[in-house]
Amino acid sequence: MLKELKREAYEANLLLPKYGLINLTFGNASALNRGRGIFAIKPSGVDYDALRVEDMVLVDLEGEKVEGKFNPSSDTPTHRRLYLGFEKIGGVVHTHSSHATAFAQAGRPIPALGTTHADYFHGEIPVTRKMTAKEIARAYEWETGNVIIERFKKLDPLECPAVLVNRHAPFTWGETVAKAVEIAVAAEYCAHMALMSLRVAPGLASIETALLKKHFHRKHGPGAYYGQKRS
Repeated sequence: MLKELKREAYEANLLLPKYGLINLTFGNASALNRGRGIFAIKPSGVDYDALRVEDMVLVDLEGEKVEGKFNPSSDTPTHRRLYLGFEKIGGVVHTHSSHATAFAQAGRPIPALGTTHADYFHGEIPVTRKMTAKEIARAYEWETGNVIIERFKKLDPLECPAVLVNRHAPFTWGETVAKAVEIAVAAEYCAHMALMSLRVAPGLASIETALLKKHFHRKHGPGAYYGQKRS
């Protein structure tokens, strides 16, 4: 079971450079086995070209390393905080993809301007508040997770499975790590389209509520009818 968890995390991490979501080692993905309370995550600073399945590091939800010869990603506490805060997720992805990160650095949410965005996110992709000097100096990566959880106090993390950390970059999540990767791709694509749309029409308003709801709910929730039924 834990070997499969490592494989899931490994394959998800390899998709990040494939989809152009990272440069160098700027990013990581993790997969959680919630029943065991253990997640697999990329080792810190290891180049993607050299990465192997056995290099994935296993960490429990208490923050203790369970297995692995390498140190886990420096972002491990953020992943752990999200798993503890969002009880229905099973995968987390962090990237520094260019367009989504541009919004994060500017401290601006990614607006919902069209139906492509609405297919994945039930509204704008929110941005966190800026972290305080005390939070940065304290347990920085854990506090990063805290500001994300704080931002989602009134939001459903499965209706908006992404966030921009102010001055930093995006995090995405899903019921599986494969889904979290898909959301990361979608977030970057929507950010790119938003920037282009706002260049064409600087005063462009958000998508109409009825159209937003239609596109989101035809793919998500009990009334969804997009795609094929699962047997």
